[in-house]
Amino acid sequence: MANHASSKKRIRRNKKREIINGARRSRVRTFVKKVEMALEAGDVTAANEALKAARPELQRAVAKGIFHKNTVARKISRLNKRIVDAKAAA
Repeated sequence: MANHASSKKRIRRNKKREIINGARRSRVRTFVKKVEMALEAGDVTAANEALKAARPELQRAVAKGIFHKNTVARKISRLNKRIVDAKAAA
């Protein structure tokens, strides 16, 4: 157990941030899942719209320090490639 006041404060802060960051991470995963579900259903236009909605959410997660910028760039790139490939196949 922490003995210093600053350590106790840090523990309290970390608990609060864990809840907030978990909610943000969950929100991002939901947006990405919507894109993937639209792709699985074969609805390219819905997938494209879902990606347009997901992109700012992913970028916000980077700004808030939830994900690394390269991780988000890779996710967006891969989702976009899947949409382009689905368009070509259709």
